[in-house]
Amino acid sequence: MRLSGVRAISALILATILSAPAWGYDRSANMALPGTLNYIEGQASIGTQVLNVKSIGSDQLQAGQTLATQNGKAEILLTPGVFLRLDDHSSAKMISPNLTNTELAIARGEAMVEVAEIHKANDIRIVEDGATTRLLKTGVYDFDAVHGQVRVFDGKAVVQDGDREVNLKGGRELTLNTPGELKARKFDKKGYEASDLYRWSSLRSSYLAEASAQTAQIYVADGWYGPGWLGAGWYWDPWFSAYTFIPADGMLFSPFGWGFYSPLVVYRAPVYWGGHRYFRDFDRGQEGRGLDRGTAGFHGPAMRAPSMSGFGEGFHGGIRTDLGGRR
Repeated sequence: MRLSGVRAISALILATILSAPAWGYDRSANMALPGTLNYIEGQASIGTQVLNVKSIGSDQLQAGQTLATQNGKAEILLTPGVFLRLDDHSSAKMISPNLTNTELAIARGEAMVEVAEIHKANDIRIVEDGATTRLLKTGVYDFDAVHGQVRVFDGKAVVQDGDREVNLKGGRELTLNTPGELKARKFDKKGYEASDLYRWSSLRSSYLAEASAQTAQIYVADGWYGPGWLGAGWYWDPWFSAYTFIPADGMLFSPFGWGFYSPLVVYRAPVYWGGHRYFRDFDRGQEGRGLDRGTAGFHGPAMRAPSMSGFGEGFHGGIRTDLGGRR
C-alpha cells in the first residue's frame, strides 16, 4: 500500500472516531476518552474517591464529576493530542466528555492545557468564572481561577463572557468579570515560564514525547503500519504507564517543542527539520549525529525542535523522513 493510501485510511479512521458516540473504556484497545486520568503525583481525588497509581489509565472523569488536587498535580486527556494539567489545590469539573464537544470548568486554582493537535471537528471549551474559552489552535493555554485570568502562551482562543467576546492570541491575557469592554493585554511569558505548573507541564510533555517514540515502534511491520494501528490517537505505553499521543503520519512538535512520532517516522530515520538532517537510533534510544549537531535538543529518544525555549511557535507537521534511507 502506498503512503498516500495509508494517510487516507488514517484520516477516515480519525473522522469515524470523532463522529462516533461515547464508547466504554477499554485500555487494551487503545481507547481513551476525554477525562481519562493519565498521571497524578501527590494527593488527588474524583469526588470522594481517592486516586492512586492504579487509577491512571482506567479512571475517567464523567459528566458532572470533579477532579480535585490537594498537595499534588494531575493530568487528564481531552481529545487526542490535548492534555489538561491541574495544579496543586485546584479543581476541574467535567461538563461534557464527548470527543466533538469537550467542556470543563475550572472552579479552583489553576490549570494548563497543551494542544499538540486539534481538528475542525473538535469543540474544546474551558469555563472559568462564568466565561467560556474555546481553543482554536495548537498551543499552550493557562486558566488561573485564583486571579480570574486566561492566558495564551501560544495559539488562539475566543473568550465569551456574557454578551462580550474577545480573541486571544499568543502572548496575551484577559482578566474576566471586569466592567466595560473586555480587553486583551500582553504579559511577560518568560516570567510565567518559571512557574511550577508551566515547568511541570513542559516536563510531562517531554516524557510523553519519549513515550510516543517508544510506543510508535510497536505498530510497524515490514516497513508499514502494523497490527493494532488505529490511526492518530491515544496509545498506551506500558513502560511509562500512561497514554501518549501518536500522529497519523510524519511527526509534529508539541507547543513545548517536543516531538510526537508516527510509526513510520520511528522506522525510517533520519528526520529533516528546518533544512537540517537528524539521525536517531530509536531502538537503543541514543542520540544520532545530524548535519548540524547540537542544533536540536534531545531527551532520551525524544527530539526537541531547534531554537525553541519553553514553548514553540505553532510548529505542526512540516517534518518528513528520508524514505530512501539515505545516510
